[in-house]
Amino acid sequence: MANDKTRILVVDDEEIVRESLGGWLEKDGYAVETAPDGPGALARLGAERWSILIVDLKMPGMDGLQVLEEAKKRQPDLAVVIMTAYATVDTAVSAMKLGAYDYLVKPFDPEELSLMMQKIVSQQSLVRENAVLRQALKREYQFRDLVSKSPAMQKVFELARTSARSHSTILVLGESGSGKEVLARAIHAESPRADGPFVAVSCAALTESLLESELFGHEKGAFTGAIARRKGKFEAAHGGTLFLDEVGDIGAKLQLDLLRVLEDRRFHRLGGNEPIEVDVRIVAATNRDLRKAVQEGRFREDLFYRLNVIPILIPPLRDRREDIPLLVENFVERLAVEMKKKIDGVATDAMTALMAHDWPGNVRELRNVLERGAVVATGPVIQLPDLGLPGRGEAAPRGGTLASLEEVERRHVSSVLAHTGGNVSQSARILGIDRVTLYNKMKKWGLRRDGEEEGLPRTGETPIGR
Repeated sequence: MANDKTRILVVDDEEIVRESLGGWLEKDGYAVETAPDGPGALARLGAERWSILIVDLKMPGMDGLQVLEEAKKRQPDLAVVIMTAYATVDTAVSAMKLGAYDYLVKPFDPEELSLMMQKIVSQQSLVRENAVLRQALKREYQFRDLVSKSPAMQKVFELARTSARSHSTILVLGESGSGKEVLARAIHAESPRADGPFVAVSCAALTESLLESELFGHEKGAFTGAIARRKGKFEAAHGGTLFLDEVGDIGAKLQLDLLRVLEDRRFHRLGGNEPIEVDVRIVAATNRDLRKAVQEGRFREDLFYRLNVIPILIPPLRDRREDIPLLVENFVERLAVEMKKKIDGVATDAMTALMAHDWPGNVRELRNVLERGAVVATGPVIQLPDLGLPGRGEAAPRGGTLASLEEVERRHVSSVLAHTGGNVSQSARILGIDRVTLYNKMKKWGLRRDGEEEGLPRTGETPIGR
């Protein structure tokens, strides 16, 4: 009988109630134990797992509601039934607020008890089945920390798994925030180098001279301020993977230096004469069109072909909207753990808005929006206003002129700058890019810190989104 897997703890200060109730439940096939008071019940709950707790409301010392409150802290998924001879609306409301499943009025019919237990067992079984199915779906749609059900991303996962087993250089292509570094880490974890280090370098965050020192290290006295020898990221990644993020942003000299390392697997520290050999697998990433950069003479063709051995293109989130509910569920679960806060999900209208948004910042922007919602939400469900998404009025009107992707990005950057009151660091975090990249975009589009275009008069308007 399936009931023998259901463990029930009966708590009542009257021995005759414990014995009669336990006898009825055992006849139905349940595994039953009893406790004479609240402290004894809590001790059993702290030591063992139980399916159902049946507790009397009126007991000396610790009453049933106190036991209920403490029991839910120890075992949140425990189904608790309150027994009472003094059933009132207030009693029922208090019990339900504290998480009780239901209550029984003494004296109760054994058949009523049996039906309630069957209902609880069926519900718990359904919850377990749903949890198993969710985990199975996640395994099916998951590649390490990446989740997706879209056919395009499943092809990305398949190519990433296959290429991870090789030692070839991989070039990950995709927009900012699409998950290029997360994919690079997954490739490393699936590779024969998984036990080695994974070292990440943002090529856009440093000047060329600093990046050169960061990659190759330097000898003491190599330049002003070089007071000691320092190993670079290539040496730090020996035996593992070096992830070069935004590799399309490096200058001509570093392009040549990087090409030589890829060809010879050796380099010199700045100011050094001794060649250093390294065993490093390169995974590079960029949001730029490197073929176009090659045609325009801004990127070396020979380096491009060295990096482009196995190209993997991550599609933007707006092209795989079917992934949004799966990503939302995944992020909400993580945020609940990180924040130690009960978050059951998002409201229906909030999910509709998330599905409709264009996500210029891609998956990273979605995560940031959900984090904001989790922080400001006053209940267990994230509501639409909690997300802080742009209002419908900010979108292009139906039948109006459609903006280019670059224009949509410019508007979004402008909106975020205005929202943060010109805080570049905070704006960069929201957009999922580094400050250097944001400054470059502001310069390119002539945007001030307040989000307005250069040359326009400053206004006293409230920042967008406030």
